[in-house]
Amino acid sequence: MASDSKEVATDLSPLLKVYEDGRVERFFGSPYVPPSPEDPSTSVSSKDITISADFSARLYLPNVQDSSKKFPILVYFHCGGFCTESAFSILHHRYLNLLVSEANALAVSVEYRLAPECPLPAAYEDCWAALQWISSHVVVNSNTDKEHWLLSHGNFDEVYIGGDSSGANIVHNIAMRAGVESLDGDVKILGGFLSHPFFWDPEINAENVEETMLYRVWRLVYPAPPGGLDNPMINPLADDSPSLSQLGCSRLFVCTSEKDELRERTGLYVQTLTESGWKGEVELVEIEGEDHCFHIFHLESEKAKSLVKRLAFFINNNN
Repeated sequence: MASDSKEVATDLSPLLKVYEDGRVERFFGSPYVPPSPEDPSTSVSSKDITISADFSARLYLPNVQDSSKKFPILVYFHCGGFCTESAFSILHHRYLNLLVSEANALAVSVEYRLAPECPLPAAYEDCWAALQWISSHVVVNSNTDKEHWLLSHGNFDEVYIGGDSSGANIVHNIAMRAGVESLDGDVKILGGFLSHPFFWDPEINAENVEETMLYRVWRLVYPAPPGGLDNPMINPLADDSPSLSQLGCSRLFVCTSEKDELRERTGLYVQTLTESGWKGEVELVEIEGEDHCFHIFHLESEKAKSLVKRLAFFINNNN
């Protein structure tokens, strides 16, 4: 939304501008689309729900042939640098339709609060609260308003979390929290996927780091994080970060791309995880010739469709 004010406080073009009066003008982000009772290409149904005063979600249900069938539950966190995009945008809507269809899973795509209007850790808190709300469906006497799709078709023994870029960053931080804090009904996170995770390290590309877009975005979305770029939320490999051995899931799928500027950090993350003493299984995949989150923007490409199939296989191959 354009602002009448001409005084710019922060210019992150081509992403967004923040004006002195506090208004935000976003240049990046795909148009919103409504949910669909039945997507014509995948037969996936979707609907929007309000979970709390702070956040909402879009639910996706695959084509139900058997009313007693229970599906894996995927809690998804969208990309956008914590400050753009939406669970209701066309890019994420078409992506979730395809992924839900391929994985035969029930998905909850969380519409968490965005910075700079609601700076971090707001998004982390919203996504944790959404996961707690989903888990509360197994508690018989909880005060939660129960969602029919989750009650009738959700398999709470197969709960996954997944996300892209900033959403993948959220996945990591939610899984770390789940390693030390219980979910309602003692629900466990079986697995998670981190696609092109937004992790950063001031020691990588340290020259002129303060001029990079990644640094400037982080400063905008989390104005005063303890430790700055060594904050464990953005740099899980910092010296003072908690050990990755406490990651609260048993399976992890991590993917990056050859041209992704965060590729090196993603590889170090997986290496450190495997050496941490974590008892789970992790798989790292690198897509040749592609860039950061290419599959979100070019879902029609063969490599994007192949990646979606790999994600679906990960969700279904829980043995």
